Amino acid sequence: MSTLPWPSILYIIKGAITTLQYSISSVFFGLIIALILAVFKVSKSRILKIFANVYTSVFRGTPLLVQLSIIYFALPGLIGVKLTVFAAGILTFSLNSGAYVSEIIKAGINSVDIGQFEAAKSLGIPSRLAMRDIILPQAMRNILPALINELVTLVKESAIISIIGGTDLMRRANEVSMQNYDYFTPMLTAAGCYYILVLTISSSAKILERRLSK
Repeated sequence: MSTLPWPSILYIIKGAITTLQYSISSVFFGLIIALILAVFKVSKSRILKIFANVYTSVFRGTPLLVQLSIIYFALPGLIGVKLTVFAAGILTFSLNSGAYVSEIIKAGINSVDIGQFEAAKSLGIPSRLAMRDIILPQAMRNILPALINELVTLVKESAIISIIGGTDLMRRANEVSMQNYDYFTPMLTAAGCYYILVLTISSSAKILERRLSK
């Protein structure tokens, strides 16, 4: 095993910033998509329920790599606009995350005591306002651990962005490997960075959970 020069190691570590940008941005936009889908799934409208369920089924039933390839390589031919690697990555991860998180939020809504719904109805609070101000805040607190797990999953799955040229941890590790003919050290460095990111997110989530429980 050869020893990598420090600049090469630092170059790989800087990829963690790109990985976090993809992950955090995707969770943010994915959460917005998920909230809309979750509300559709518990609504009384059959059309909205069908749309949300079909959306979730498609994105959960196809590989993330296939979705990324369609959005980056095929979509520009349909809309006539070339997407950047970053835009394609964020769009793909957000759409994919939205499908998974919508099921989590739906479960969170269903976990809220039925009395909350009935109380809001008896007080004459419109369903839209009751969902926004009473039900969703309680549901979000209940599903916080699952949301953190989704962020952790995205941090790890974002490595596939390297396939289309994203300069994340994995891409940089591959570049250094080819330049130095040493695959062990660069990949070990990338693995260490992923582990530290996941550990930091998990530890922060536990602190947040303890504060919310009080």
